[in-house]
Amino acid sequence: MENLPLYIPILFGLSTVATLLLFISAVLNSNSELTRKKSVYLFAGFCIWLLIQAVLPLNHVYDTDAFPPKIFLLGIFPTILAILILFSTARGRQFIDSLPLKNLTYLHVVRIPVELVLFWLFLNKAIPELMTFEGRNFDIIAGITAPIIAYFGFVKAKLSRRTILVWNFICLGLLANIVVHALFSAPSPIQKFAFEQPNIAILYFPFSWLPTFVVPIVLFSHLVAIRGVLRTKY
Repeated sequence: MENLPLYIPILFGLSTVATLLLFISAVLNSNSELTRKKSVYLFAGFCIWLLIQAVLPLNHVYDTDAFPPKIFLLGIFPTILAILILFSTARGRQFIDSLPLKNLTYLHVVRIPVELVLFWLFLNKAIPELMTFEGRNFDIIAGITAPIIAYFGFVKAKLSRRTILVWNFICLGLLANIVVHALFSAPSPIQKFAFEQPNIAILYFPFSWLPTFVVPIVLFSHLVAIRGVLRTKY
């Protein structure tokens, strides 16, 4: 990935940092003092996780055709497990229910620069076209509409609960769509798409942060919002 224009990894790195800071901001704006106190530990934990997910690809751990893919075992599976634990334990649900849905909704704006990065990666033959908004990826819609939903849904309270739920489910579907296409276009024994230009970018730093940090945070934010809207009035 050395031949990429420098602005591509820089913008993606900034997008990852923005994701981290927006999530920590949500924690700091929690209605629970206990949750707010955990923000420092969460920030430190996320930084350590991001460091690990930088070291592994820089040491070429991920760029192999092993099955199951090492990036899944060492990068994606732990985040899925963490989300499952949070939703299945009492303390985890207490943490989830204390997070402000407005902040978590604003967080989705990071999907705009991420989609720009994906498009530029396609132009540089690092991912297939189907992973961009010129192909089968419409995730940028979630990023564009997120501020509207956050402002009119939670600040002004002009949107119904159903509208907010529908938006979250639609955007969750958009996220699932790109995740599936990314998975089956990556070089591995289960690759189904894009053999002429496979998805190799996520196996390299800093783009390894996309499936191992940015996507899990976005997924978690949607799941928290869906649970929150179903459970409470705002």
